[in-house]
Amino acid sequence: MTSSHRIVRAAAIQIAPDFERPEGTLERVCGAIDEAAAKGAQLAVFPETFVPYYPYFSFVLPPVLQGAPHLRLAERAVVVPGPVTQAVAERARARSMVVVLGVNERDHGSLYNTQLVFDADGTLALKRRKITPTYHERMVWGMGDGAGLKVVDTAVGRVGALACWEHYNPLARYSLMAQHEEIHCAQFPGSLVGPVFAEQMEVTIRHHALESGCFVVNATGWLTDEQVRSVTPDADLQKALRGGCHTAIVSPEGKHLAPPLTEGEGMVVADLDMALIAKRKRMMDSVGHYARPELLSLAINDRPAQTTVPMHPTQPLVHRSPDHDHTLDDAAARQPAADDRTPVLRVAAG
Repeated sequence: MTSSHRIVRAAAIQIAPDFERPEGTLERVCGAIDEAAAKGAQLAVFPETFVPYYPYFSFVLPPVLQGAPHLRLAERAVVVPGPVTQAVAERARARSMVVVLGVNERDHGSLYNTQLVFDADGTLALKRRKITPTYHERMVWGMGDGAGLKVVDTAVGRVGALACWEHYNPLARYSLMAQHEEIHCAQFPGSLVGPVFAEQMEVTIRHHALESGCFVVNATGWLTDEQVRSVTPDADLQKALRGGCHTAIVSPEGKHLAPPLTEGEGMVVADLDMALIAKRKRMMDSVGHYARPELLSLAINDRPAQTTVPMHPTQPLVHRSPDHDHTLDDAAARQPAADDRTPVLRVAAG
């Protein structure tokens, strides 16, 4: 349990990107950080892949028509580290604010749905990639790995993050719970699917708050009518780019700490009384006294994904097969089998 009675002021930001100017969305991020700081916020959470913008086109356009918008997104995507991360780090440091930002990350020829956590001193505390892009997103992003399923110590406490439907992966959520996250930062695209998306989102974030005994700060994006029309001129398809916004802050008791924002731009600001974590976990600690690790536990492969395995011929590694009298070469001996399920890190409840 934590006996801390710290109060952290958090801001969940609902905001529209700039489709026209590559630097425009970054300017909006920096402006929103300033606005949140003026409200006394120590933590600001932005929507999923907000910089330069979420790939809304992939939800309504058939694959054959996605080439040009996909290339345009790649051209504007964020290299980490790079000018965008430097600008956000400087603004976070200037405002002494922890900033959680979603970006489209470009790593050579691939794009990833990436979440960045900047500490209040401007340090990039965490870079993680969404482990499984959802449905249409698989046309745009590659898959992340378990190396990013981390909770990091920041100026506001222990912070974890997941994007959108990663919250429907109970083991991904449990991996953060087992690291005792205090503030969970959730990001969704917003302006997608319709009202049912917002309804499901509320259930999801409130459940995670209750189950993990942590605060959840959730940010969704917003599209103007003009932006919706720019994605598709089809009036029927435009319906799929409205609704689905639910920017909110939830306590460990599953309660909204301020009215959620479901329309338009703005921010939800609330004070997080960290003593509520101990209050909740006194009754139900999913990774402590309420866990049964001798029955149920979680194995995590936290190795970064690699496409190559280095060979060191000057230092041969000789292995003898028990059934065949031959030597396995160094690479084969060091390369994990295709079905290798050996956990690198084992996180058991408690």
